[in-house]
Amino acid sequence: MDDAYQDRDAAVTLAREGDGWRLSLSGRPDLRRMPGILAALGRVEGGPLEIDLAAVDRIDTAVAWAILRTIEDRERHGLGTRIEGARDPVARLLDTVRSALPQPEPSPQRPVGIRAQLEQFGRSVVGIGSSLREVSGTLGLFLARFGQSLARPSRFPLTALVHHCEDVGYRAVPIVSLMAFLIGVVLAFQGSAQLRQFGAEVFVVDLIAISILRELGILLTAIIVAGRTASAFTAAIGSMKMREEIDAMRTLGIDPGMSLVLPRVLALVLMLPILGLIANVAGLAGGLLMSWIELGISPAIFLTRLVENTDVTHVFVGLVKAPVFAVVIGVIGCRAGLAVGSTAESLGRMTSGAVVAAIFAVIVTDAVFSVFFAEMGI
Repeated sequence: MDDAYQDRDAAVTLAREGDGWRLSLSGRPDLRRMPGILAALGRVEGGPLEIDLAAVDRIDTAVAWAILRTIEDRERHGLGTRIEGARDPVARLLDTVRSALPQPEPSPQRPVGIRAQLEQFGRSVVGIGSSLREVSGTLGLFLARFGQSLARPSRFPLTALVHHCEDVGYRAVPIVSLMAFLIGVVLAFQGSAQLRQFGAEVFVVDLIAISILRELGILLTAIIVAGRTASAFTAAIGSMKMREEIDAMRTLGIDPGMSLVLPRVLALVLMLPILGLIANVAGLAGGLLMSWIELGISPAIFLTRLVENTDVTHVFVGLVKAPVFAVVIGVIGCRAGLAVGSTAESLGRMTSGAVVAAIFAVIVTDAVFSVFFAEMGI
């Protein structure tokens, strides 16, 4: 079977020879002849391939690339291919193109053994230490700029603070309220199912009040804010860094710490306690509704027992955590944004890492507070 493509300057001929194929080129094949060359190469189904270049005066890099890539593809499938009759200029061009082809990097071998595991553990510890140092640096930047703004109120970015308060606070009210309301419903439903066995259904009010006011209200609010706001801070600041806007701000004499970090973290410090209060009210409302439906505890009885048997200390214990959670979330989000590189992949990695780190830090901080209050007898 023959398949030929011919014109005035070049000819491509594909012929079957025994179990293999013979591709003959002649004249001066170049980029304009590539459709015919590729069509001929596409008809080669199997067996050895011989490429005859004896009648070729010269080729360009496109044809050389097509020939060499065909050889690489066939070698990967265990099919033999050889070039015959290439004149000296053609052979030199083929060698030049071959040396310029990208070579796949060998995959690194994973070290094994106790030494490799210790090395990996050491690298992880060093990485954690480096991240903590960067977070501490961002915290110091926030505190320094906050002190400067108190000393010189004219430098305080009030407009940016109001904008971020609306973004992190007002726009988060619906999701925080819905979450807290459903948590109250779940606590009332599950608590009633357990307390009913002992005829102590009325104590479900105490269970809901202490759980929401002391722990769940502010903790789950902080987790939602960490997922929503830390990622937003990282994406916004990281995008500015990718577009070199932060460098431009420094060139114009604008302090990124004062303009980007301070208003964001301070907005969280102001708004997270308010969101915590809203979550407490919504959670209690959900518990009240489910207690009325499931246990027949009227709203009047619920509110009376809530006021009489719930110490206001539980409210303060929950709300005192809010500013600390806010600083942790804001600092981690801003630090991740400032650490973004010049690629979109870096932005995505730092954004997801900021969310995970912020949620983890909030949970660890809450655990520390719980141990502290337990030791203090509060």
